[in-house]
Amino acid sequence: MEKQYFYETASAKMLEFDKIINQLETMACTEKAKEKIKELEPSLSEAEVKTWLKNTSEARLMLENCGTPPITALEGISELMEMAGKGICLTAEQLEKIGTVLAAVKRLKDYLRRGKAYEISLPYYEENLDSLDDIREELYEKIRNGRVDDYASGFLKSLRDGIDRTETKMREKADGVLRSGRECMSDSFSTVRNGHICVPVKKEYKARIKGSVIDKSATGNTLFIEPESVARLYEELQEMKIDEENEERRILYTLTVMLSDKAEVILNNNKTIEKLDFMFAKGKLSIACGGREPEINVERRIRLEKGRHPLMEKSVNVPLDFEIGGGVNGVIITGPNTGGKTVAIKTVALNCLMAQCGLHAAAEKAEICMNNLILCDIGDGQNLSENLSTFSAHITNVLDILRKAGEESLVIMDELGSGTDPAEGMGIAIAILRELKRSKALYLVTTHYPEIKAYAEKEEGVINARMTFDKESLKPLYRLVIGEAGESCAFYIAEKLGMPGHMLREAQQAAYGGAKAGLYGEAGCPDGGNRAAGNNQAAAGDTESGSLQKEWKREKAASVRRQKERTHREELSGKFRRGDSVMIYPDRKIGIVCEPVNEKGVLRVQMPDKKIYINHKRVKLYVAADKLYPADYDFSIIFDTVKNRKIRHQMEKRWVEDVIISQE
Repeated sequence: MEKQYFYETASAKMLEFDKIINQLETMACTEKAKEKIKELEPSLSEAEVKTWLKNTSEARLMLENCGTPPITALEGISELMEMAGKGICLTAEQLEKIGTVLAAVKRLKDYLRRGKAYEISLPYYEENLDSLDDIREELYEKIRNGRVDDYASGFLKSLRDGIDRTETKMREKADGVLRSGRECMSDSFSTVRNGHICVPVKKEYKARIKGSVIDKSATGNTLFIEPESVARLYEELQEMKIDEENEERRILYTLTVMLSDKAEVILNNNKTIEKLDFMFAKGKLSIACGGREPEINVERRIRLEKGRHPLMEKSVNVPLDFEIGGGVNGVIITGPNTGGKTVAIKTVALNCLMAQCGLHAAAEKAEICMNNLILCDIGDGQNLSENLSTFSAHITNVLDILRKAGEESLVIMDELGSGTDPAEGMGIAIAILRELKRSKALYLVTTHYPEIKAYAEKEEGVINARMTFDKESLKPLYRLVIGEAGESCAFYIAEKLGMPGHMLREAQQAAYGGAKAGLYGEAGCPDGGNRAAGNNQAAAGDTESGSLQKEWKREKAASVRRQKERTHREELSGKFRRGDSVMIYPDRKIGIVCEPVNEKGVLRVQMPDKKIYINHKRVKLYVAADKLYPADYDFSIIFDTVKNRKIRHQMEKRWVEDVIISQE
């Protein structure tokens, strides 16, 4: 897929999308799914995004109704199957690990079967899983607690019983020697030295005990002697242990070969489990952040109802209602500091980015458009290594954004024009907004400049918005009101906090050049929206927009790929016809379609010995029906029983009472 700008710029980092990825990663069980999450990027394909979101919704439905899926970690399974394929005999511990995975596959198949009751497509992944019941039961019977079980074979059982009896006899023989030569012993019990059962004999009595010296004490006063009667049994024991080891190896190798023959099935199981793990991780994240599947459009329209920042606690996050599009491409948000402006624009952009990655939006209802770029300028962005000031860093990033922004882009900018002289910063801010409008991108901008509020009121396609503020408690309410300009409320806050009237009047004179009636204690916050001079200066600069536009070199970004105008039902209905010869995967078996694909994506196929229902994704056309049969061919010859065909033949000639034709 063509490289996108989401990660070439720092936009995703500014939006803290990396934290969403980290959170999603913790919800996956398998390493492959975690790797896929780390590499997760937005898609430019409308059809692909809708498919991803549908999978997330179905995974969430399964989680809510069937509980957490029994997905187990698969680390090392592929390597074990590779070893088996090379003829390397697997150990009992390794075979037991594979048996555990096969048991998990069986539980997952049962889990997915329960999900078919909800008439969704995700549970049909069950058909891609094979728990290899015969091999799984064989492993369970022959491998227990990391070793070959006693009952793995009759011969092994008899060998281990013989070993136990021989070891008991050896101990009894040694104890007999201890009792008969008690005065020669330095201790009253036998011991094992170098694998041999020995009796502790005083050095001076060595000649009285027949046997072989195996070891001696540190002082040399005690010799550990294996009695002759014990030595004869030891030789028998060693022979039986060799036979035991050979029998264990035979059993392990037989099981290894059985698994090796099914390596492709086991590896296919792994891939399916990893794919399901990825989907269920997205479903878990949706539940955690209270997400909903957004509607996807390509009409440049974004709407959030009760939207939230997915990284904020629900208890402190004030829901956001937001809408842009339908003739309005720009939203200018104003209001007091710490009023939630930055959180508001990040909420919109982050939910858009998540949706294009197949993740649910954190909102009660969401409608999100496809964006080929999401470009952000948030934070001070100061770069000390390049000796750039806050303002310089902002402008560098903004110019990069303006070069890339196009009619399919979403741009968010925080505190536009800040960090420099207010008058010049205001002029630059308005110039940036006009350039954004010319780019036809959707854009959300926060600012304190009253001239920009006035610009938004007059400019077509641009609208003001404000963050609400409680004048009594002097606290922000974090609610966005679209269509109204916000107020900084600096004078009002200063007055409430005790600034004298003469200072407020001097501040007013310095800011606006004259008194404003009802400013203090009567009308509340100033609107500060009538600095016409500054606005006129910015407007004068727009007369050169034509020449500036010619000089500006925009970067071409990849375009959004729109979904073909074809319904899901139409797509499925034309996929297979009755009589088509098809191949079933992964078994690569041939069958004939007896019932075409239904609305759920399931068709019925006649196999050599039975009829099966199967998801269309596992079926591939082999030979079309019109190449196999004439146009008027009677398919009942293939699909109906001889009994039913006879009954139908009779019914065509006369009335037949009390006869029912059974359908398989």
